Amino acid sequence: MSSITILRDDGPAPAEAAVQAAVRQAFEQLAAGRAVQPRQVVTDLPDGGDVIAYQAVLADAGVYAVKVSPYLPQPAGKAVVTAWTLLLSTRTGQPLLLADSARLTTERTAATTALAVDLLARPDAHRLAVIGLGPVGRAHLRHARVVRRFTEVRMWSRTATEADLDGLGGDVHLAASADEAADGADVVLLCTSAAAPVVDARRLAPGSLITSVSTNAPMAHEIDPAVLGNLDVYADYAPAAFAAGGEMRLAAAEHGFTLTDIRGDLAGLLAGAAPAPTGARPVFFRSVGLGIEDAAVALAALQILETSS
Repeated sequence: MSSITILRDDGPAPAEAAVQAAVRQAFEQLAAGRAVQPRQVVTDLPDGGDVIAYQAVLADAGVYAVKVSPYLPQPAGKAVVTAWTLLLSTRTGQPLLLADSARLTTERTAATTALAVDLLARPDAHRLAVIGLGPVGRAHLRHARVVRRFTEVRMWSRTATEADLDGLGGDVHLAASADEAADGADVVLLCTSAAAPVVDARRLAPGSLITSVSTNAPMAHEIDPAVLGNLDVYADYAPAAFAAGGEMRLAAAEHGFTLTDIRGDLAGLLAGAAPAPTGARPVFFRSVGLGIEDAAVALAALQILETSS
């Protein structure tokens, strides 16, 4: 049996541009039928919490990947959330990498959002709002700056102070509320752990883009499910987002929202098979996290390790 490379969370990680290139290529392979993306599997634990498994195959690279992410509530304090990705060779059947992928997950999540910004935001978008100042929000800011030249950035979180903006750049300002941050923005990135609407998407201008990512909160959603019918809706992978996105599940149950109401996803946009936004309504992009993203960024990290060894 071959030896397996272990990547700790403080190990080398690809730079933003490299992560984005890897994620884009994974979606291009999905569009071309060279990647396999099963739906995520959620296993509920008898004593509370769950474990989510994200699987994928990247055929050209010859790898199968599975990331397992436990969510373990604690009697006192915050829940324990970890993430581990295993890469397996589909040519030899041998394991290639076991990665503590908490940081890689943050990077691939932000890179996927940045790909959506690149494909869905107006080319001249220059006003950015980021709601959430944790690691995910900060990563989103870094990655969004790679694909657009934002000249004005407003950030907000419930507990943020001006000191939290240190090191983020002189163009970054702290807003008094989430709606104030989003007001007039060309791109709004929601990066919270909320299970209730964070901003009023109806206030956004036609053609503006608002994005949302998944959290462990039950039925997590950052916009009002009732608003989906008034937006141009896109997803990272439409079947997965429709099945797992809290606002989509609620909109389906309460407002007649269907899978066909999702205009397209990243693979379809890259292949030219999905229509562009109409420009007449705000655009909503929903990311639920995919195995192909985990596989792509873990493979990029493995290549760095092999090059440096």
